[in-house]
Amino acid sequence: MQAFDTDVRDRIIKLVKGILEQNSLAANVAPGVRLVDIGLTSMDMVNLMLGVEAEFDFTIPQSEITPENFQSVDTLERMVASQLQPVKAA
Repeated sequence: MQAFDTDVRDRIIKLVKGILEQNSLAANVAPGVRLVDIGLTSMDMVNLMLGVEAEFDFTIPQSEITPENFQSVDTLERMVASQLQPVKAA
């Protein structure tokens, strides 16, 4: 399970770094740092949401599209893991 969690985190960090690079920003993308504090705008959050859906091949349920789930890599990782959980158990 640990390898799965690390893979999810690494993939999310890569998505966040890609958005920052598009905006010509460089930041330390630590798991607990708030995404708005490293420069992500509301439009970037939309792009991040779409990127997460494409990267992990699922549609984020409307109920999960909350500011709380998009605060940091940590919160995003928990949301993604919870969405992938039923698939893993099958």
